Amino acid sequence: MRARLLRTLRPIWIGLGLLLMIIGLPAAFIPTHVGVVLVMVGLIAVLRSSFSWRRRFIRLQRRYPRFVFPIRRLLRREVVPVIWHETLRAERFWLPTDWRTFRRIRRHLRRRRG
Repeated sequence: MRARLLRTLRPIWIGLGLLLMIIGLPAAFIPTHVGVVLVMVGLIAVLRSSFSWRRRFIRLQRRYPRFVFPIRRLLRREVVPVIWHETLRAERFWLPTDWRTFRRIRRHLRRRRG
């Protein structure tokens, strides 16, 4: 009975996960992190429910390891290091080459916290 229930719920979980990812992708580009959270929850629902989607995800990981690595870290519940790493990457991309002031601000905040 339980196996039958799980078999019927599997497509629902996959559909819900895909819907969350579709909603979360455009929202991921706004300044809040709501879109990223929606994409991650949707990805978790899909990957836990479907073996074929897991295989696709592993293929993506092998083909584009640089882009999939932060997603894998988020799936492992290592959220703070991922956010920090992505902030540093975005800072390097968006800011001009002379961004020493931001480095000083980070060091100052780190000293105050610790």
